Amino acid sequence: MSGILYLVATPIGNYDDITFRALNILKSADVIVCEERKEGNRLLSQYGIPEKVVETLNEHNEAAASFHILDHLKQGKNVALISDAGTPVFSDPGQILVRKAIEQKITIVPIPGTSSLLPALTICGFPIDQFLFYGFLSPKSNRRISELRQLRNERRTMVFMDTPYRLVALMKDLAVVFGDERGVCVAFNLTMPDEQIFRGTAPELYRYFERKNMKGEFVIVVEGGKGK
Repeated sequence: MSGILYLVATPIGNYDDITFRALNILKSADVIVCEERKEGNRLLSQYGIPEKVVETLNEHNEAAASFHILDHLKQGKNVALISDAGTPVFSDPGQILVRKAIEQKITIVPIPGTSSLLPALTICGFPIDQFLFYGFLSPKSNRRISELRQLRNERRTMVFMDTPYRLVALMKDLAVVFGDERGVCVAFNLTMPDEQIFRGTAPELYRYFERKNMKGEFVIVVEGGKGK
């Protein structure tokens, strides 16, 4: 009998945002797979989970690590996959492992929990009956602007994510492409003590973030176009 692969959502900042089910899975799993060993061990320590086998799976070793983790599953071990924060696989490594597990007919169980996407959408104030999750744009400004220009006629609410140090650069490019045409909401450091929600146009928010030189986890929600 193969083991079970659990995809376990973990807090994005506030350690209280863990579910009882997630804790039970982390305590009972034979192997825990994390992006970075240091972050994974810190999380387990926070909840007093005894030391156990910890493997790493990240953007640098995803292909090789996936086969290694499959060996654990084939040996009948239950494996819990976590990311550094939030829901694993979603905008994080893990898709190769999931696809291989599906091919091997290994049972996969998602353990839902914290995600920055839905909180950012629910507080943005824009229509969310339909939305476009774009995720990460190109790290290069010229290509990023090109990608954004392709979205100028998008009428659905749009959601973008990026690394903390790219907030000002991304907001600058949003200002270049969308100007004052769209409302923008930035959910900054969600669930953390310094959580803040910023609303305005892209140029307004760009000037603010440039002046404050703010760095932190963020989700940017952009209002959809009105159309003709």
